[in-house]
Amino acid sequence: MAAFLKLFLLYFVCATGLLTRRCFGGDPYVYYHFVYSYRTLSPLGTPQQVIVVNGQFPGPIIDVVTNNNVVVDVKNKLDENLLVNWNGIQMRDNPWQDGVQATNCAIPPKANFTYQFQVKDQIGSFFYHPSINFQRAAGGFGPFMIGNRSVIPLPFPKPDADIVLMIGDWYIRDHKALRTDLNAGKDLGMPDGVLINGKGPYQYNTSLVPDGIEYENIQVEPGKTYRFRVHHIGISTSLNFRIQNHVLNLVETEGYYTSQTNYSNFDIHVGQSYSFLVTMDQNASNDYYIVASARFQNESQWERVIGVAILHYSNSKGKAAGPLPDPPNDFYDKTWSMNQARSVRQNGSASGARPNPQGSFHYGNINVTQTYIFQSLPPTTIKGKPGATLNGISFVNPKTPIMLADWKDVKGDYKLDFPSKPLTGHSRLDTSVIDGTFKGFAEIVFQNNDTVMQTFHVDGFSFYVVGMDYGVWSEDRRGSYNKWDAIYRCTIQVYPGAWTAVFLYLDNPGTWNIRTENLDRWYLGQETYIKLVNDEDKGSQFAAPHNVRFCGALADLQRESGAPSINGNMKLIVIMLIVVFFFSS
Repeated sequence: MAAFLKLFLLYFVCATGLLTRRCFGGDPYVYYHFVYSYRTLSPLGTPQQVIVVNGQFPGPIIDVVTNNNVVVDVKNKLDENLLVNWNGIQMRDNPWQDGVQATNCAIPPKANFTYQFQVKDQIGSFFYHPSINFQRAAGGFGPFMIGNRSVIPLPFPKPDADIVLMIGDWYIRDHKALRTDLNAGKDLGMPDGVLINGKGPYQYNTSLVPDGIEYENIQVEPGKTYRFRVHHIGISTSLNFRIQNHVLNLVETEGYYTSQTNYSNFDIHVGQSYSFLVTMDQNASNDYYIVASARFQNESQWERVIGVAILHYSNSKGKAAGPLPDPPNDFYDKTWSMNQARSVRQNGSASGARPNPQGSFHYGNINVTQTYIFQSLPPTTIKGKPGATLNGISFVNPKTPIMLADWKDVKGDYKLDFPSKPLTGHSRLDTSVIDGTFKGFAEIVFQNNDTVMQTFHVDGFSFYVVGMDYGVWSEDRRGSYNKWDAIYRCTIQVYPGAWTAVFLYLDNPGTWNIRTENLDRWYLGQETYIKLVNDEDKGSQFAAPHNVRFCGALADLQRESGAPSINGNMKLIVIMLIVVFFFSS
C-alpha cells in the first residue's frame, strides 16, 4: 500500500505541474501552470489595467533544455478569449499547439487549455505572448529560454549568469482602447514610453520622468560576464539598445549562434530576440545606464519614448548621473542600421542543438523551387473598414480554424489561392492561404512599401536571411545574396522603402502563420498562412490532441468550458491504478 501511494503521489505531482523537473524516462517533461488575469499597475506612473501571468508582469520564465517536453496549462481569467503563441518555438509536426487564431480555437474566459510540445533540436532565446485581441499591448508575455544539452558545448566561455530584459514601447491606454482606435481607422500615435521588464524609466531627467516610477535595477558583480537575453515585445517602435560604457558582444539570435561581434549599441525591432555577452569591466565609480530608445523618429518630439534601467555593480560608489549614452548619429545616413543588420552572420563552426556545425547545411547550393514576394502597403479602407494587406489581401480569420476544418472536413472555410506576387487593383478581405510544397525550398521576399519599419515572422520555421537593400526587389538582386554564412532566424526587419529576402526549407508539415510583428498592422490583417501536407507520410503530422478545443462550425462538439490539466490525464491515472491493483493482488 505504501509503494502504491508513493507511485500515485509521484504521478500526481508530475501531472499537475507542481514540479518542473524530470518525472519520467526518455526526454524529460517540464510542467508549468499559467493563470492569465488582470491587475492594476502603474508602470509609467498612471494606474492602468495590465495582463499578468501568475500575478507577474512580465510573466514567469520558461527555462528548459533541448528536447524537453514542455507542458503549460493555461487558465484564462480574462474577460475575453485568449490564445498564447510561443514565438520562435518550431512545434515540429505539431501545429495544434501553435496558439494562433487560424490554427487553434481560443480559450474562452474561465476555461483552461493545456499546451504540450517538444522543443525538438532547438536552443536559444525566445518568448511567449498573447496572439489575439491586441492583448500583447497590455502584457501577458514572458521569456522562453532553451539551454544546450550538457554534451553540447557553448561556443563561448560559460557566462556567470543569465539576465533577461524584455523591452518594448508602451501606451497608458489599455489594449481595448487601442484596438477601438484601430477599428475606427485612427493611428495609435506616439507611445507614452518604453518599459524594461515591465517597469518605467529611471529618473535620469526630472523634467521628462516624474518622481516615484519603479525602474529595473540589475545587480552584477565586478569582473563577471553575463549573458543578456534581450527581447523586443513591444507594439511598433524600433528600439536602440545600449549599456553605458559597456561592450555588447553579440552571440545568439532566436536560436542560432552568431559570429561574435562587438557593438556599442544595437538596433532591435519588434518581435526580435538577441543574446549579448557583457563583461563587468568598469571601475564602478557609479552605476551605469541601460537604455532602450526609439529609432527613426524625431528625437525632440520622441524624447520621452525611452526606457532606462540601472546596472548596479556590487561595489558601486554612487548613483548613475549625467546624460544618457548617445544613440546612433545617422540622421543623414539611413544605411547605417541596415549595415549593422547585414553584419549579423552565422557562426558556422558552432554546434547548436545537435553535435554538428550549424553551418553544415549548404543552403546556397540548393535550387529554389518557389518564390513568394510579399508586398506590404500602408493601411487602407476595405469595404468601409480599415485593413492592412499583404499582396493586396487583408486576412480574415476563418470561423473554424484551418487544422480543425481539415480534420473534420469542413468545406469552404478557406482558400488555397494566396498570390505569389502582389495583386494589381483594389485590395480585398479574404481568407487566402498559401498552398506550399512540402520539402520545397522557398525564396520569400518581403517588400516594404509602407512608411514604417516592419518586422516579419514565420511560425514553425527558421530561415536564412540572404539579402536586404533599399528600393524595389528584382531578380537581378539575387546576385547580391549572401549564400555562405547568412544568419538563420525566425523574425527579420524590413526597412521602409526596402526589401529583405530569406530562404526557407519547407520541411515542417502543418499550417503555419506568416505575419508582421507590428501589432497594429497584424491586428488589421497583415498576415497569411502556409499549408504544407506530407503526402508520402501523412501520419508524420501529430494527430489532434485529446483536449482539442472546438469552435466555429464545430462548436457543438465542445462538451465543457475547459477542464483543469489533471482531467486530461485521468485516463492514464485510472490505468495506473488498475495496473498497481492487479500486481499488488
